[in-house]
Amino acid sequence: MTSENLRGKPTKEQALALRQRMKRKKPRFRRQESWRYKRVTEVWRRPDGVDSKMRIKAKGWPKSAEVGYRGPKAARYLHPSGYSEVLVRNVDDVDKVDPKTQAIRIAHTVGAKKRVEISARAREKGIRVLNPREEEKPKEEEEAKAGAVTETEKEMEEEGETEEAKGEEKI
Repeated sequence: MTSENLRGKPTKEQALALRQRMKRKKPRFRRQESWRYKRVTEVWRRPDGVDSKMRIKAKGWPKSAEVGYRGPKAARYLHPSGYSEVLVRNVDDVDKVDPKTQAIRIAHTVGAKKRVEISARAREKGIRVLNPREEEKPKEEEEAKAGAVTETEKEMEEEGETEEAKGEEKI
């Protein structure tokens, strides 16, 4: 009873793990004859021809997408991290998000200035951003990287100063 809730349904973590296992077994659904003609892309389209071997599921033809390949109900519409995604277009949308169950994805139409504001508000509230940019990542990471660079630069400067001092002594 500890691994499942009272109704016998799997927990969110179990459902995500099950979805991963199912995904490994699922075949790659290819559009009929896409391997034969360049003009036909591989993007899935249901075969509907009268004489289509793929439609009648003939042996030796690729598998078709069917209901049986669908993931567990508890894991549907969830990001692999376990959060449900919420599309955010402005700073006010961040206030409506529950940080325990939801994560935000900043819309692609949002500009750089507003994007930084949204990221800052999300960081304050402890909300995860699914598509951060380099300039929006937490400052601790940047400082750690910058600190490592400055130490190396200091060492090089010290070596450079000693070389300059040696050069002056020779003159």
